[in-house]
Amino acid sequence: MNLTHLDENQRPKMVDVSDKTQTTRVAVASGIIEMSQDAYNAIVTNATKKGPVLQTAVIAAIMGAKKTSELIPMCHPLNLSGINCDVEELPELPGFKLTLTAKLTGQTGVEMEALTGTSIGLLTIYDMVKAIDKGMIIRNVQLETKAGGKSGDYKR
Repeated sequence: MNLTHLDENQRPKMVDVSDKTQTTRVAVASGIIEMSQDAYNAIVTNATKKGPVLQTAVIAAIMGAKKTSELIPMCHPLNLSGINCDVEELPELPGFKLTLTAKLTGQTGVEMEALTGTSIGLLTIYDMVKAIDKGMIIRNVQLETKAGGKSGDYKR
């Protein structure tokens, strides 16, 4: 199997997508953060010292998706046409599930943008409540679905 991010001399390169057809591409990623009951309660009651945690995490997730090419060396800078982020309360853990959808019409996929945005959103939650619980666990950051492009659709 040939890796697309290596040239004929095995040097790293960014893949040339200029000959690829523009198509609508959508990717959805999600992840979970598990925490103590005290941290969970502080978030859902807006009782943290750093402000509204979930709203801040959504903004951070969107910013993270937009800045993916600055963080992941071989990612193309993309003109995303839409980013949506949702945070679901999981009181039984306790914790939260963050889901991010990234969309564009272009020549390369948006999986990395969805995964990066999800990770940044979850890390923001951690940052904002680490004074209450340093033992939080971020897990299951994963691609849920992707649509569009030459490699076809994917559903977990």
